[in-house]
Amino acid sequence: MVSDLHYKRETKKRRLNRMAKLFIKQAQQYSKGRPSYPEELFNFIASKTPCHDLVWDVGTGSGQAAQSLAKLYKNVIATDTSPKQLEFAVKVPNVQYICTSPKMSMAEIETKIGTESSVDLVTIAQAMHWFDLPTFYQQVKWLLKKPNGVIAAWCYTVPEVNNSVDPIFEKFYTVDAGPYWESPRKLVDEKYKTIDFPFEPVSGCDHNGPFEFKIEKVMDLNSYFTYLKSWSAYQTAKEKGVELLTDDVVEIFTSVWNEDGESQKTVSFPIYLRIGKVGNL
Repeated sequence: MVSDLHYKRETKKRRLNRMAKLFIKQAQQYSKGRPSYPEELFNFIASKTPCHDLVWDVGTGSGQAAQSLAKLYKNVIATDTSPKQLEFAVKVPNVQYICTSPKMSMAEIETKIGTESSVDLVTIAQAMHWFDLPTFYQQVKWLLKKPNGVIAAWCYTVPEVNNSVDPIFEKFYTVDAGPYWESPRKLVDEKYKTIDFPFEPVSGCDHNGPFEFKIEKVMDLNSYFTYLKSWSAYQTAKEKGVELLTDDVVEIFTSVWNEDGESQKTVSFPIYLRIGKVGNL
């Protein structure tokens, strides 16, 4: 029993370290290819936090969420395990970018983030499915102000373009890239409905989500390909000597993308938000 538990812990640790390395290798594509989140999402979240002093944005990547949070909160501490990702983050006066270890100790939490009951909001954008959730939730509940400190975690699922591009994308996502996705990706495919989320509903809500929002981004085909190359599955395939965007695949995408004569298209990404509060612990 002990050896089995040790094996599971070591497997999870190796996976976390491996994912950190993957996102280092694709940092530039991630910064350029990933969409920005809508103001409606952040306004909704901010409306649920009584105070707006300090946010911890975990797994910030290149800071897409942190930049928006900085407009609504006095200070944002944005952390990531990838120094390469943080290199591409846009510098904002009230955002402090910090590189952390893949598995943070409570000592590191207190030194780099804050003391007990000091944080108004913890946010996790498109990253929580990678986390060791039991450990992470202990840290979150220790940091968040009591009562009513808020945690907000969201993911976005596959892009939607039109009736010509989307079926080609679906095959590419499920068949071509499918074998290279890590198992946590399933939580995203399930729209975070099945992710463990042991927090009370925030004020004005009768459940903790998921609540649906939408990203819209104008993209040309090169931008679309940059987004595909930012996937962890694309990088995993590349490490194994497999190029997912073969000449044939690129040709098919190019054909369906250009058939309406418009080089730029509005691409929609559905967002699914889980949001809750700690209450009185």
